[in-house]
Amino acid sequence: MDIEIRTIAEDEFEEYIRSLELSFSEAMTAEDLAHERLVAEPERCHAAFEDGAIVGGAAAVSYVVTAPGGRQVPAAGVTAVGVRPTHRRRGITSALMRAQLDAVHERGEAISILYASEGGIYGRFGYGLSSFFGELDLEVERSAFVRGYRPSGRVRLMNRDQALPLMRAVYDEAQPGRPGMVAVDDRWWEWMFFEREKDEPTFFAVHDTDGIADAYAAYRVKHEWPESIPKLELTVRQLVATTPQANADIWRYIFDIDLIHRVNAWNRPVDEPLLLLMQDPRRLRYRVTDALRIRLVDVPAALHARGYGGEGRTVIQVADPFCPWNEGRYMLEVSAGAATCLPTHDEPQIACSVTDLGATYLGGVTFRQLHRAGRVEELQPGALVAIDALFASDPAPWNPFIF
Repeated sequence: MDIEIRTIAEDEFEEYIRSLELSFSEAMTAEDLAHERLVAEPERCHAAFEDGAIVGGAAAVSYVVTAPGGRQVPAAGVTAVGVRPTHRRRGITSALMRAQLDAVHERGEAISILYASEGGIYGRFGYGLSSFFGELDLEVERSAFVRGYRPSGRVRLMNRDQALPLMRAVYDEAQPGRPGMVAVDDRWWEWMFFEREKDEPTFFAVHDTDGIADAYAAYRVKHEWPESIPKLELTVRQLVATTPQANADIWRYIFDIDLIHRVNAWNRPVDEPLLLLMQDPRRLRYRVTDALRIRLVDVPAALHARGYGGEGRTVIQVADPFCPWNEGRYMLEVSAGAATCLPTHDEPQIACSVTDLGATYLGGVTFRQLHRAGRVEELQPGALVAIDALFASDPAPWNPFIF
């Protein structure tokens, strides 16, 4: 394979993005390119070159993600991994991931996170499935809440410029309380709510209680009028709330908008409160699928960085053929929610791959679940119960946007 792997220069960014779009069978407009420039870090964009042309790439961005216990952990956010259709099955993706993980390790980021366009790709590179998200599709005439719900506060429909600062305050308040949720700066906030001319317009609704914004919903509406009967379909782009009451109120607003026949939403938390708010939760047609994947790039640093429940000590045997610096046994000792994690020669209590350890990192997947799937080995009786007690976390991991 006569392929060169290296990071791109600033003046190679447009070629890099356009080449990646070909990998996904898409066409990049000038508007799209400007959008990607908002958040791109060219020094973190690895490209595969053949005869001077870019034939594949893998980008990373600098994130901070909430871990259990509200800990804020620096992370590499992996995105835009692709190879041109003409260059498949030549080991280019593996070479790109090799270069990228080496670079992440050198930067001192303990974890790397991504969403997979195809779920089967990234396990071999050590990324474990750490969270799930839900999709709902509801006919609004079946949207009644359980008895006892009482509306409060108010909802204001605003234009984009009015709404975004208030929405940002809600997001920033919610982010430390939800494992998996990524902190955003001004660039990412602008990127998240980018409006293309070809898109249906986005509407912005902000809920407040006593003048303090505590929930928002960004949504689009598709018009359908069969035989002059309104059957509009509302799609929630993003909905975030800081309190249970505000969450219920903003959903009630969505369901009660005039002329709306159907509401659907994609990327909702797997523990979506609506499931317990609805009189008939089956009507949500709630479907769960895979979401965020996590790779521990530095095992002891990553385990030290998250919070834990209770106290205890365990020894974990970790296998990591792709990043051999992680191979070995680690003693994890937790006291008052804080951890020490160090290499050890003590006998291990459980054995797993770094992929499985990544799956458990946010508390959304347990060691016992992985054991039942034949992926984690219990070497001492009771070890799985003990380590699950340490890693337990609530609420379920979730991030409101896909990067």
